[in-house]
Amino acid sequence: MGNSRRSRRPQLQFSERKLLLAVGDIVAVFLACLIALFIWTLVARYRFTLAFVLPQSPWFFALAVLWFALASANDFYDLRIAANRNHTLQRLLIITAQTWIVYMVVYFLSPPRELPRLFIIYYGVVSFALITAWRFFRPFLLGWASDPRRTLILGTDWTAGTIIEALREHTPDYRVLGLIGQSEDVGKVLYGVPVLGTAADLPNFISRDQVSELILTEANKLQGETFQHVMEAYEAGVTLITMPLLYERITGRVPVEHLSDDWGVIFLPIKNTQGLFDPYPLIKRGFDILVALVGLAIFALLLPFIALALYLDLRGSIFFTQERLGMHGSVFRLYKLRSMIPDAEAATGAVFAQKGDPRVTRVGRFMRKSRLDEVPQLWNVLRGDMSLIGPRPERPEHVERLTEKIPFYRTRLMMRPGLTGWAQVRYPYGSNDEDALVKLQYDLYYIRNQSVLLDVNILLRTVYRVVTLSGV
Repeated sequence: MGNSRRSRRPQLQFSERKLLLAVGDIVAVFLACLIALFIWTLVARYRFTLAFVLPQSPWFFALAVLWFALASANDFYDLRIAANRNHTLQRLLIITAQTWIVYMVVYFLSPPRELPRLFIIYYGVVSFALITAWRFFRPFLLGWASDPRRTLILGTDWTAGTIIEALREHTPDYRVLGLIGQSEDVGKVLYGVPVLGTAADLPNFISRDQVSELILTEANKLQGETFQHVMEAYEAGVTLITMPLLYERITGRVPVEHLSDDWGVIFLPIKNTQGLFDPYPLIKRGFDILVALVGLAIFALLLPFIALALYLDLRGSIFFTQERLGMHGSVFRLYKLRSMIPDAEAATGAVFAQKGDPRVTRVGRFMRKSRLDEVPQLWNVLRGDMSLIGPRPERPEHVERLTEKIPFYRTRLMMRPGLTGWAQVRYPYGSNDEDALVKLQYDLYYIRNQSVLLDVNILLRTVYRVVTLSGV
C-alpha cells in the first residue's frame, strides 16, 4: 500500500477540474481584453501604452464576471459538455452572442460616446478563439488533469446501479473499474460492471489498478474489517466519497430515494453557528422587493392590452387565483393570468397540467410559453408569500398525496416558494408524480446550496427560457 501512493498518477478532484477550466477561461478573457484594446487603438490610431491600458482595467474584471455568469448559466463547466468539442463550440457561440447582446443593451442605455462601439466585437472574436484553443488543447497540456478517475464502488445493491447509471449519463470523468461486494457475488457482472472481489481484496486492487477514488454506497454500515480496509485505502491517498454526495455533485440533485433517516441532515440548509451576520437573506429579500415593484409597474402598463387579448379569446375573468402552500405549510392565494378555460378541473379535480393540454386557450398557450401568466405572482413576492427564486409552490392536495409517496417531500416547505427555481430551469414541466420526485431532488439541491451566485445562475437561465418561449 505504501508504494501505491508514490506510483499513483496525480489526478484532480471533480471540483478542481471545474476550477481549472474556469481559471483557464478567465485567463483567456483577460488576454482577449488586452488584445481587443490593442486592435481598437490601431483602428482609432491611439498609442497602446500602459497609461492607456490602466484606465481600461475595469473592463477586464467586468467582462470576467459577465463571462463566468453566462458560462455557468449555459452549463459550460459541465464536464460532459467540456469533453465534447461540438457541444463546447455550440455553447461558446451562444455565450459570445449573449455577451454582445448584453453589451449592446448597456451601450444604448449609456450616454453617447461613453463606451467604445467596436471594442466588444474585437473582444468577442478574440475570446472565442482563445477559449476554443484552451478547451480543445487542454488534454494535451494537462493530460494528468483530464484522465478519467479510476474508481471502485463498495457495494452491489441498487444504489450502486444508480450511481453507475448517473456517471455514464452525466460525466466522462470517471472510469468504474469494478464493484467490491460479498464473496458469493465475485465474478458476476452487475449493472454492466464486474464484481472484482471483497473488501479484503481492496489493498491489492488499489495497488494493481492505480485506483484514485472509492465510492461508498453504504458508508453508515461499514463495520469491522471492511472499515479497516477502507481506512487503509484512505491512508494510501485514495479519495473516499459517498454515493449521495457524488450523485448530488454530478447531477445537481439530491437523491432522496437513496437516503436513510441518518442522511436526513444532509439536505438541511447550513445554519450560521458562529454568531456571524449572514447578509444573504437580507440581500435576497431586498432584491425580491425591488424586482417586484419594477415588474408590477411595467405589468400595469401592459395589462389593458393583455386583458383585451384574453377577453377576445375567451370571455371571462382575467385573473385566476388558487390556494398554494408556502413556507412552513402556510396557505396563501397565488395569482395568475387565466390561461385555461373556465372550470378546467370540474370533471377531473386537482391534476397536473400536461404538455399540449387541451384546456389551455389560444392566448393562454402563448402566455404559458412566455411565462407571462406567472407575472401577477410578483404581487405574492411583494407580500412575502413567495420569493423570486425557490421551489415552486404546490397545491395542498398534491402536497398531501406526494408526502405519502416521496421521502422528505415536505422539506421543500422549509423556505419561501419561488416564481422560478433550480428545478424549473433544469427540468421540463412536471406532469406526474415521477416528475415530482425528480423536481424535489433539484429543489433540495437549491435548499442546500442557495447563494447569490446560484440565484444569478437561475435568473439567467430563466431569462433564456422566457426569450426562447420554452414554457409549456
